[in-house]
Amino acid sequence: MDESQTHVGARSLDLRVPDTLLENLQLIADGVVAVAGFSVAAIRIRRGDDLELVIDTGMPEEIGTRIPAKAMLDELELADDWGRLQFVPHERGDHAGGGWVVPDVEVSDDPDAWHPLDMLVAPLYDAQGELRGTLAIDEPIDGRRPDAERRRVLERFAGLASRAVLSAVERESFLEQVAMADTVKEIVRTTSAQLSLDGLLDESRRTLLDGFSAQQVWIKTVTAEGRSGAEFLPEELRDSLPEAIVEFAEQAAHFCWHQQEVMTVGETYAVPGPMSTQHFDHVVELLRGIGMASLVFVPLGAGPECLGSIVLMRSDPSRPWSDVETAALLDIGHDLGRAALNARTFEHEHELVTELQALDTYKSQLIATVSHELKSPLTTVWGHLEMLESETLPIAPEARLSLDAIARASRRMSRVIEDLLLLRKVGETAKPLAPTPVDLVELVHDALAMTALSAQAKQLRVDLDLPAEPVHAWGEADELDKVVINVVSNAVKYTPEGRGVRVVVAPGEREDQVVLAVHDEGIGISEADQEQLFSEFFRSTNPEAVAQPGTGLGLAIVQRIVQRHGGDVAVRSALGQGSSFTITLPAHRSALSS
Repeated sequence: MDESQTHVGARSLDLRVPDTLLENLQLIADGVVAVAGFSVAAIRIRRGDDLELVIDTGMPEEIGTRIPAKAMLDELELADDWGRLQFVPHERGDHAGGGWVVPDVEVSDDPDAWHPLDMLVAPLYDAQGELRGTLAIDEPIDGRRPDAERRRVLERFAGLASRAVLSAVERESFLEQVAMADTVKEIVRTTSAQLSLDGLLDESRRTLLDGFSAQQVWIKTVTAEGRSGAEFLPEELRDSLPEAIVEFAEQAAHFCWHQQEVMTVGETYAVPGPMSTQHFDHVVELLRGIGMASLVFVPLGAGPECLGSIVLMRSDPSRPWSDVETAALLDIGHDLGRAALNARTFEHEHELVTELQALDTYKSQLIATVSHELKSPLTTVWGHLEMLESETLPIAPEARLSLDAIARASRRMSRVIEDLLLLRKVGETAKPLAPTPVDLVELVHDALAMTALSAQAKQLRVDLDLPAEPVHAWGEADELDKVVINVVSNAVKYTPEGRGVRVVVAPGEREDQVVLAVHDEGIGISEADQEQLFSEFFRSTNPEAVAQPGTGLGLAIVQRIVQRHGGDVAVRSALGQGSSFTITLPAHRSALSS
């Protein structure tokens, strides 16, 4: 039987066997014809589940056609074992299916005559016992089945063919692995810098199409909540893709990611396990409608989380998806999954930043509006108080108490408004600094002068560790003055009678820094309170601290001003053991040298 005439599928496959190996295979086939006394020699190479014809001395126009490897293995089960050669006599072979061509010729009655349906083939196995190809021989010149001598000659050619075919297969597999590795690297290179899902899909789409010789690609992602996310869908599929297929794709993505496998669909493939026959037929019909022959379905994910899927489609029915390609695609599913997770995280963080910026703008506008609305009536209150104070008429004691209460409340509200306006000012990141040299020693003396009455009233011990020479920070004088006043006045306010406060000004650990440190022997701050200490309007949970008047804005202002100047503020404290605030600021000399 002329095994070379059997075929299934299309021709014109893009052969990737190197030309030199094809030439060697052709020489082997020509040797069988010239030396062994046969007219036809055909060599097939295993590609996936098929055996592809690469050499045929009888019908070269059939090169590129395929037969199922299983059909060949089924025939070999019926064969007589002639060493490397396997012989299936015509009366034993199964010629009903598998694509075998049955010639219509006259058959001799001689028992040793060659029958057109006889099959003589040398199966070519690799070291693992896997069928990698075949050397089929047909049409003996003398019309007889080969005797022992001719079999020995044919065995030598079978050995040569085996080595050449295995070399071709191994080389092709190696080259394919190299090509797939390059594709994986290209995917990682082109997508690693992408911080948006849309950019990621666009970059990976082009690389996938080129790297896998595909004609269409559909990439779909899901959000952290499990809803449909960014997607690239070909225009011709946009209107024709049924909802059932979309739902199946989402379910299949999770199934494939859990199983760590890809799924191939096409007319020449079996129905995948998780797919119903109805869905399979629907997908095949859909592929046919857009001129595609097969697809490979690849899950995207990172860790345990499935993040979407890739669907690559090919139009050539004779180009199956190889094991090397599917393994590379599974790796790409991991790489793109990590990139998609990074992009999704970045976009989420970008949205949060945008929301926070909008909230901060709203808060700043609200502070400005509220402060303005409060300032106007307060001005009126102060004006009437001054008028009453200037009147020569006597004021009753009860009225005097009320006026004093109004004055205290007005002063407190004025401080709140001033702090709010200052908080808004130092919180405007777009507002640039106008720095000048600011002497911290002088600011400390000014702050102590402002708190001197309170310190004397509580009989506090105030120790100063100040250098004789000025220590210049680089910043805005008004803002740094507010920082020093706030930390010094807090130390005086929260230190009980008869205890001490110590203020230190010194160069920092680095020559481009200066340090202000304020230590007190006050009531201290709990660890829980320290976590929120610099938040706006935060008041301590310590009853002793709550008893002291305050707006809850002082330390928030201190932190914003220090950070705005490129400095740092640190606190060390424990309940009942006092507190230490250390503020580090850029030194004037470093700013001048830069």
